Amino acid sequence: MSEKNVFEDAIARMERIGEEAGIVPEVISALRQPKRTLTASLPVRMDDGSMRYFTGLRCQYNSALGPTKGGIRFHPNVSTEEVQALALWMTIKCAVTNLPYGGGKGGVIVDPKQLSKLELERLSRAYVRAMARFIGPDIDVPAPDVYTNARIMGWMLDEYEAIQHKHAPGVITGKPIRLGGSLGRDEATGRGAFLCIQELAKRKKINPKKTRVAIQGFGNAGYHVATLLQKSGYKIVAVSDSKGGIYAEDGFDVESIYQHKQDTRNLRGVYCEGSVCQLVDHKAISNEDLLELDVDILIPAALESVIGPWNVERIKAPIIIEVANGPISGDVDALLHERDIMVVPDVLANAGGVTVSYFEWVQNRSGYRWTLDEVRQRLADIMERAFAEIWDLAQAEGRSLRSGAYTIAMRRIQEAIQAQGSREYFQGDTH
Repeated sequence: MSEKNVFEDAIARMERIGEEAGIVPEVISALRQPKRTLTASLPVRMDDGSMRYFTGLRCQYNSALGPTKGGIRFHPNVSTEEVQALALWMTIKCAVTNLPYGGGKGGVIVDPKQLSKLELERLSRAYVRAMARFIGPDIDVPAPDVYTNARIMGWMLDEYEAIQHKHAPGVITGKPIRLGGSLGRDEATGRGAFLCIQELAKRKKINPKKTRVAIQGFGNAGYHVATLLQKSGYKIVAVSDSKGGIYAEDGFDVESIYQHKQDTRNLRGVYCEGSVCQLVDHKAISNEDLLELDVDILIPAALESVIGPWNVERIKAPIIIEVANGPISGDVDALLHERDIMVVPDVLANAGGVTVSYFEWVQNRSGYRWTLDEVRQRLADIMERAFAEIWDLAQAEGRSLRSGAYTIAMRRIQEAIQAQGSREYFQGDTH
């Protein structure tokens, strides 16, 4: 594994691309550290009557382009460094898609699988009580992330409104539909990645029927991108979850695997008709093995830092779509580019989630609901435009798609910062 922690790696990548792109030192300095990182002790009364204290974190990284925006994850490996890295990536992601947001992220150090439903609700409400002064529709807008969902966002919204004594649906996105959530939010991250693959297919003349895909991570995003790809003719030959993966040369029926996993919590190669499922010929593989399969498209859709110096030489897929946040460590970017492995970076590929969260925020503030078709079309417009801008810059300057994405994002942030006055302005060299 890389010796750098995830935040140091994120900063090093940002600095390297920023310097290559000619971003002024003042802006790079502004992006080296978060605006604010909050740490709170969250007291939770457990079902047995005892009191436990959990650590809650919230990072508001940069607000040059608008209120900060980012999910809250419940996971035992949450750390200050991880939350800050995720908030930096969200800052870049919102700028890539030209959303009026800065970047934020939050988390609680907890294994939510060890909590009862009531304990999970108490923890969710405790998090909001600790952060209520620092979040709001015009300040910082949380959303779901790893091991959080619409129901948890509903609890958080309810707690915030009770504290503020007002209706404020725009404070949190990814909520249940009846509490102000947006249609299309559940599928948004996967659909955004699918739209990127479709745009890439047009430019590289990819034939879906001849394209084999492996997906590491079969959560919400992984499932939706797999379903959309299969419906478009792509062959899904491998998928995995936290326990391991399955591989079949002839491909899988994604919906059958998903329904079986929902029923049994086990990932198995099955084909289902109604409630009757039968096994299909497949091989059990590890998550590490999945990354090294000889496939046409590899989609890491789980956690960060799964590809780095320890395994990059064994990566065979010519195209990688980063649906997870930070699945590739920054110190192998150049090597992948030299090997002509095309990476559609996370700051573009998984931006569908924050984009539809933005749509939800807009609907909450306007009091007007959009149809699912409207949401999907608006998402397609934003993703296709962002992909085209990044592709054109990368092609024109002979750079990677990641470099193109960061360059566009950092130039937008630079324009916002310099609108307040630059070094040249204050020295009297410009108006």
